[in-house]
Amino acid sequence: MSAAGQSEAIAFTGASVIDPGTSGVLSNATVVVREGVIVSVAEGGEAPAGAQAVDLGGRFLVPGLIDAHVHIGTLEAARRALLSGVTTARSMGAGFFADVGLRELFRRGSFAGPEILAAGYHVRPRPAEGLFLDEPGLSDLLGRDVRGPEALGRVARAMLDRGVDFIKVNATERAGLPETDPRKPFFTEAELSALVAEAAGGGVPVAAHAHGDRGGRAAVAAGVRSIEHGTYLGDATLRLMRERGTYLVPTIAVVSDLTLPGGDYDDPVLQVRGRHMLPRVRETAAAAHALGVPVVAATDTGYGSESVLRLSHELMELVGIGMNELDAIRAATTVAAELLGIADRTGRVAAGFEADLLVVDRNPLDDIGQYQDVLFVMSDGVIALDRLDFRPETPN
Repeated sequence: MSAAGQSEAIAFTGASVIDPGTSGVLSNATVVVREGVIVSVAEGGEAPAGAQAVDLGGRFLVPGLIDAHVHIGTLEAARRALLSGVTTARSMGAGFFADVGLRELFRRGSFAGPEILAAGYHVRPRPAEGLFLDEPGLSDLLGRDVRGPEALGRVARAMLDRGVDFIKVNATERAGLPETDPRKPFFTEAELSALVAEAAGGGVPVAAHAHGDRGGRAAVAAGVRSIEHGTYLGDATLRLMRERGTYLVPTIAVVSDLTLPGGDYDDPVLQVRGRHMLPRVRETAAAAHALGVPVVAATDTGYGSESVLRLSHELMELVGIGMNELDAIRAATTVAAELLGIADRTGRVAAGFEADLLVVDRNPLDDIGQYQDVLFVMSDGVIALDRLDFRPETPN
C-alpha cells in the first residue's frame, strides 16, 4: 500500500455503489475515504464535517480494476494503465527488473499508481539477455538452454533475491512471435515441480505461461498458482485446475489484437495464427468458467504508446463467453485479488479496504462496456483522474 493517500477526508455522496463482495447496487450511498482507506459505506447520509464532498449524482462508484497480466516497464506506461482504471497490476515480465523499481516507487509514494506486483524476467530455456546483465553470476548459462532442476532453481533464486512477488515460467513457447509454436512444451513436470518448490521456499507463487495442453497440464500438476492464456487446454486439464484451485488468466482480448493490424502486434503471420487461436481461447475460457475454474481478467499488454488494448476489452470478452456482468467485474477485482494474495485489502468498496475507486456514468451490470469510459480514478486515496464536471445539464 502506498503512503501517498490524501490526509483530507473525501466523501462521495449520491453514489450508486457496486461492491463485488456483495451483489446488486447500493443506491444513494455515501462513501467516506480518509488517508487512503475507505472508512465507511452507508445508504443515504451526508458528508461528515470537514470532508471534501463529491456529489456523484447517481453515477456508479466501483472498485479500481486489477490487471493480472501486464508488461509495464516505464512510468509513462504505468500512467496509461492508471488512467484507464487499473489501480493494481501484476507484471508478468519486465526487463532490468523495472517492475520491481515501479513497485518500490509506488510504495514510497513517488507516483499515484497502479500498484505493481513484480515478476522480473521470464524463466524460460533461453532467458532474455538482460537477465545476465543484471545477474552476471548466471553467466555460465548464457547462450545455452536452461534445463534441469538445478539450473531452474538458480534462475528462480536470482528472482527471489530481487524481491519478486511472483515467478513467471514459460511452460510453452509464445504465441506472439511468428517463428514460435505456442503448443510446444518447454519443461517437464519434474522441472516445473522443482521450480515451484524453490519459489515456495521463498514464499512466492508461480505463474505459468502455457498455450498448449501438454505444457499446461504439466504446470498444473507441478503446482503453479495460475495458467496464463491456456488457449488449447483440454477438459482433463481444466478439471485438474478445478481440483487444484489453479486460476486461469485467459487474456482473450490480446488474441483478438493479434488478428488486427496495428496495436501491440502487427504481423501477417500472427494475424493468421490469431484467427485460429481466438475461437479456441474463447472456448477454453467458457469451459473453464462453466466447470468452476476461477477466471481472472488481464490484458497482456505493456500499455505502450501503440497499444489499443485495455482491460475493459477483456471484461467485454468475458461477458461474451457467458459470464454475467457481475462475475466479469469480479474477475478484475475480488477474484483477481485472491489470485494475487491481496483480497484482504483491495478489490471491494467496503470499509477497511484501500481507496482504489472508479466512477463510471452508467450501470456496468447492464453494460460492461461502461468501463471503456472511466470518469474518475482514485488510487490509494490519491485522485489520478477527475472528469466528473463533464455531466449532462439539468433542464430548467
